[in-house]
Amino acid sequence: MSTDTPQGPDPAANAEEVADLQARIDELEDELSAVKSEVGDDQKKMTIIATKGTFDMAYPPLILASTAAAFGWDVVVFHTFWGLDILHEEKSKNLKMSAVGNPSMPMPNAVASLPFMDSMATKMMEKKIDEQGTATIEELIEMSLDTGVDLQACQMTMELMDYEDEEMYDDVTTGVGAATALEHMADADIQLLV
Repeated sequence: MSTDTPQGPDPAANAEEVADLQARIDELEDELSAVKSEVGDDQKKMTIIATKGTFDMAYPPLILASTAAAFGWDVVVFHTFWGLDILHEEKSKNLKMSAVGNPSMPMPNAVASLPFMDSMATKMMEKKIDEQGTATIEELIEMSLDTGVDLQACQMTMELMDYEDEEMYDDVTTGVGAATALEHMADADIQLLV
């Protein structure tokens, strides 16, 4: 639709086009508002229960948690029993891989059960992590906390293992019971047991 006349642009036609465009913009904004209210601004929630404290099992909950938090999710990782060792500053630096019963280990269980095999398997994995530039457990804990993950330490387990609040990484939530974990889990979109 041309608004040019032999004498130049037609101001009435231009005003009409502008009014039509504004009406279309208003219509699209109304449609967008309707879609937003249908979908809602609900933040996705994820709860992870970390129960294992071996070197290799520290990675899955921390990687999943920090990734979900980077997407803006509300993430809680509830550490209980041996999973609590992941949050213990000293113990987390000495976590070992279990070579026995691990089908991915290229050795029979009889060899894997020798006293030095867990340490050897851990050293091999640490070397590979270093060579690949993969984050360490400590770096993943820091990243998780920085992205807003609520790393929780089970109070009952802390008492059972004689752990003190001061022994946990800074900003770890202590004094958390199973009821609190269940509340978050009940509202979570995703619940995982690791």
